[in-house]
Amino acid sequence: MAITDMGIAQIREGLASKQFSAHEVAQASLDHIAKADAQVHAFLELTADAAMQAAQRVDNAIAAGTFDQLGPLAGVPVAFKDNMNLAGTRTTCSSHMLENYVSPYTATCVQRIIDAGGLPLGKLNMDEFAFGSTTESSAFGPTHNPWDLGRVPGGSSGGSAAAVAAGMACVTLGSDTGGSIRQPASFCGIVGVKPTYGMVSRYGVVAFGSSLDQVGPFARSVEDAAAAMDALCGHDPLDCTSQDVKADFRAACQQGIEGMRVGIVRSFMDAKGLSPEVRERVNEAAAKLEAAGATIVEVDLPHIDAAISAYYVLGPCEAFSNLARFDSVRYGYCEEGHKDLGGQYEASRAHGFGEEAKRRIMLGSYLLSAGVYEQYYYPAQQVRTLITQDYRNAYGQCDVILAPTAPATAFKFGEIADPATMYLSDVFTISINIAGNGGMSVPCGLGAQSGMPIGVQLIAPQFKDENMFRAAMALEAAYGKAPVAPNFADGKVGE
Repeated sequence: MAITDMGIAQIREGLASKQFSAHEVAQASLDHIAKADAQVHAFLELTADAAMQAAQRVDNAIAAGTFDQLGPLAGVPVAFKDNMNLAGTRTTCSSHMLENYVSPYTATCVQRIIDAGGLPLGKLNMDEFAFGSTTESSAFGPTHNPWDLGRVPGGSSGGSAAAVAAGMACVTLGSDTGGSIRQPASFCGIVGVKPTYGMVSRYGVVAFGSSLDQVGPFARSVEDAAAAMDALCGHDPLDCTSQDVKADFRAACQQGIEGMRVGIVRSFMDAKGLSPEVRERVNEAAAKLEAAGATIVEVDLPHIDAAISAYYVLGPCEAFSNLARFDSVRYGYCEEGHKDLGGQYEASRAHGFGEEAKRRIMLGSYLLSAGVYEQYYYPAQQVRTLITQDYRNAYGQCDVILAPTAPATAFKFGEIADPATMYLSDVFTISINIAGNGGMSVPCGLGAQSGMPIGVQLIAPQFKDENMFRAAMALEAAYGKAPVAPNFADGKVGE
């Protein structure tokens, strides 16, 4: 097996037994990226020197006999979505607005992955400022799905998902505001975790919707995602929303699901637009969980139909506020040659932001304007409260909810041109961000019609994310760990 196909346990075992060195792991990943990324375009910047320096620290620990004292990701190739600051790298958010911005500091989530021993390979492509579901809105070109290069990888964390699916990294970080980890995980056939809001620090992550954003990992196995979560979680004094939560996700993976109650939401399963092959996989996953010892129960989320409407009020409002800082004066793209500051503002923002970013800025500006705020924003916050209560009531009857991750498998580039139709691709993920619950997508094979990966979603009560990891392990036992996409397996590219 090629090093680039290995999971965390295999890499650590190989390092401990000296079958290969951390230097060789880093070099194998960089060599594979050099070949594979010409087709996938997941990376925007490589940090080869940083990866080699981290590898040297691991190799020194092995030589000194202290490898066991290193973190859970020691010697593991990792990479980060390009809205996460890493000192000395460009943090562009895939926008011309920040094309030349160099991070003066490192985000807490990035630092924790590096402190856990990860080998940082670089920064990953995304939809501009995380606005999108396909990674097509990146100012630097789209990322391609490793399972079919003519299809999208999902978004906005499409680069993070594609890098793992193509074997270019073992673990990557993404951010999820309305499904931006779980949907691309489903499209690319890997595990993607959106933790409960507050479990992972957002300090140093460029904000889209501050009350919705959460950082989480991508991996090709549940246990690898659990190891990353163990490294990420914990209170950060630099983020007032982060919570001091003690969790051991790797231990939760060993607990089994005997006696666990798994909820099915009928309105999800009957939703318009849910493809037959996805519905079939969700029903099949429910049967496998039941066979593993769980009890399947039906639960109701009475206000779930209002989730998308509420999200596309709350999200653009928060985005409008967060993007106001990009004024061409302190940092960001500045168009010169204007006689007055107002003209400089207008031209810089008009040419620095892409179409989707401008669309959401205008929408947020309108929704927060006088006379409109009371009509839309305040009711959206009321709906948010109702949806949060719905989930809380549902968890009185179950321990975890099983649902589709996306209505269909990955679609072809250009297949969906209408923004409103594109927004509906997050119909099953948005409510989890609104309520602040944890959610994760777990691969469950390929679609019978499309032949593309399908993921099912597991949704946990707030700060009980261990529940979804327990259920995810049961599904992985039934379906197997996610493979590297066939054309990129064994270190090959299209061979």
